Amino acid sequence: MHSKVIAACLAAALNSGVVLGHGGSHDKKTARKPTAAANGETPFGLPGDPKKATRTIKVGMNDKMHFTSGHVHARQGDTFKFVVTNQGKVMHEMVIGTMKELKEHAELMKKHPGMEHDEPYMAHVSPGKTETIAWQFTKAGEFYYACLIPGHLEAGMIDKITVEPKK
Repeated sequence: MHSKVIAACLAAALNSGVVLGHGGSHDKKTARKPTAAANGETPFGLPGDPKKATRTIKVGMNDKMHFTSGHVHARQGDTFKFVVTNQGKVMHEMVIGTMKELKEHAELMKKHPGMEHDEPYMAHVSPGKTETIAWQFTKAGEFYYACLIPGHLEAGMIDKITVEPKK
C-alpha cells in the first residue's frame, strides 16, 4: 500500500508542468520550460542575453520580506539583467511571472518546500549570495516578481513589473 501511494504521488508530480521546472541543478542553460513555447517564450517574456541588457536592476532581498528594488518599469522588447542579492540570513528567491502563475507556484512550494529552481526566470539565492537573471520582456502588461519560499509571498515579498507597449 505504501509503495502505491508513493508511486501515485510521483506520477502526479511528474504530470504537473511546474514540478518539471525544478531539479537539482542550477544550470539555467539546461532548464526545462514547462510553460514556455518551443522558443522559450512564456506569457511574460523569454530568457535574455545578459550582454544585450538595456538595463541592470539591482534587487536586494531581506528578512523583513521585502525587495529593495521596488516597482520595475520596462518597454516591450527590453532586456534586463537582474542582479539579485540575498541580504538576509534565510533563503530567498526571485521568480518572475504572471500573478496567476506565481500563486500556483507558491501553493506548490508549500507542498514541496525543498524544491530547487533551475528556470531562467528564477533565482534561488542563499544568504549572502548573488545570482543573476537576464530576461527579455516581449509582451506588454503587468507582471510580478516574488519570493515563493513558503510564507514569504504572504508576508508581502512581491513587487510589480510594468511593461509598456512598443511605440
